[in-house]
Amino acid sequence: TTGARSGFIPLVSVVDFHHARGPEVEKWFGAEEGRDPAVDYDWTLLPFMALSDGAHAATEDFSYFTLLRPALGSDGAPATSLFGISCTRQMDASQLLVRPADVTRSTVQKAVVVIADSPQYFGVLRERLGVVTAAWFAQREFGDTEILRRFQESLAEEKRRGLTVGGEEEDRDLYLGMSLRELVREFRAQTLVLLKCCLLQPKMLFFGSRCERLCMMQFSLISLIPGLLRNLQDCAGPELDNYERKLAKPTSLRTSDRNSLLAYMGLPLQIFGKGSLFGPYTPLQQLDVLADFGTKSYIVGSTNSLLLQQRDRYSDILINLDDDSINITSTSLKQALQLSVPDRRWIDFITQMVNDTWDESNPGRPKTMGYVGSEEFIRLQFEEYLLSLISSVKYHNYLARQHGDSAPPLPHIEGDPAQDFGLEFVDAWSRTDNYRIWDANTTDGHLFDIVEPRHPCAGGLTVDDVQRRIAQQVQDLHLDERFAQGKEVLGRNLAAGREKASTMFNKLYADMEALREAQRKRAEEARAQQQGSAAAGAGGGGQGEKGANGVDLGKAGQTMQSVGVKAGNYMNSWAVWAGEKRKAAGWGRTS
Repeated sequence: TTGARSGFIPLVSVVDFHHARGPEVEKWFGAEEGRDPAVDYDWTLLPFMALSDGAHAATEDFSYFTLLRPALGSDGAPATSLFGISCTRQMDASQLLVRPADVTRSTVQKAVVVIADSPQYFGVLRERLGVVTAAWFAQREFGDTEILRRFQESLAEEKRRGLTVGGEEEDRDLYLGMSLRELVREFRAQTLVLLKCCLLQPKMLFFGSRCERLCMMQFSLISLIPGLLRNLQDCAGPELDNYERKLAKPTSLRTSDRNSLLAYMGLPLQIFGKGSLFGPYTPLQQLDVLADFGTKSYIVGSTNSLLLQQRDRYSDILINLDDDSINITSTSLKQALQLSVPDRRWIDFITQMVNDTWDESNPGRPKTMGYVGSEEFIRLQFEEYLLSLISSVKYHNYLARQHGDSAPPLPHIEGDPAQDFGLEFVDAWSRTDNYRIWDANTTDGHLFDIVEPRHPCAGGLTVDDVQRRIAQQVQDLHLDERFAQGKEVLGRNLAAGREKASTMFNKLYADMEALREAQRKRAEEARAQQQGSAAAGAGGGGQGEKGANGVDLGKAGQTMQSVGVKAGNYMNSWAVWAGEKRKAAGWGRTS
């Protein structure tokens, strides 16, 4: 899986917006002495990816992007994808304790960037990066980068121990920060259209003025394909195809093991292989890659409205997050994405469950605090939908080969179940690369004997039927025991979330305290020198807590505490789902 067994150590860099030269990489932490990864790996667009268009309009913004790391001749490592997350902040130049000569504008804008080999834990990493960046800005002295150096060292140490960034506990916090409830709430039935569109591998362009929301919507969407987030090693460049070359057919199946079942059924459906690209934030400078002949499909995001004027050139489908609209410019794609009656019935039910449990004060959690309508509920329904689709298409292919010469293998299945998913869609999907890879690497031609080839809302199924199926699902998975404990369970999980958040930031606070103590000592030495020098009489040393360089560490600490509390509250709403998911090994489709 991406990152889990990679030797890549996370890097941290600083990108500055220079008034004359534009965005440029200023510093690296974690790179070998004298080496510049941006030069070594030809990351000429890194500064533009880190400082997104429109970032100046917000106090804080985050950008997510992919980088191609070329093959390394020294150790034979093949070319692969790396993943970047940047936190951009700005401050009034007049607030700087020491204003460099080249700072001529009224504001200073910088981004702190983390580059890792997996996006699996970006939800956790995003909170830590935000805290570190806020604390660095609170110093008002950008020359002091000790906190950034320690941050990179902590990431490197965690990677070596197999924690947080690409660690072995693959399900832990995997979906933190990806709100499927918000996705369904905003796009309703179009959510299923977007997922089916991903499987057809067209050119998908997302547009939105808020970069972080733009990126997270894309991550949320592709996370609906089970296992895909762990297998994005080829997504940064259309020439990469390591996944397909190394893919082996599964030879065994443990039905009690959910991951074994998903792998045996051919998941993930690899929509990012040769000729494909994923760029959650894609700057205008990268448009030549999108227009390249070798780029057949992509999912990319842009915050620049200039791209809207060229949408016909750069997209088959445009998803505008500012007005929640979807515009399909390809006629054939529009026909293939028409939802069937069972499709519509199914997604309308999920939308209703989300709307009925919506809580404006806490969009990520149902107001009932129950399972129905939760993130886990939505993810499991889409997983079941995809398994049903795969099984039905296998059954469809079997019937086509038999030409009606023999009795159907499953007499209780009437006709061709693939019709309920839309035959135009099935036909279009069968011509894609991800279908070819899936079909060639599924061992069992009779997958429909493992998962029933039936649309979740097939035939005359009513909402009452679906609700009964969900009730059975809740009973089978003991979800009533997990979610129906009311305030007691909520309190317990909130406490667990707070403890988890506290653990996450403890080391950071300890590092800041050590830094504070070192600067206090320097301040005392400086005052001693000033008192011993007659020439420095007017200079005074009453800087107190600010230290020799005038950095207000008390204020920095308060800022860190404030942001830390905010981050802790944010993670509390998700920690319960991550914890429960680990207890639910073997979750697959229930019938």
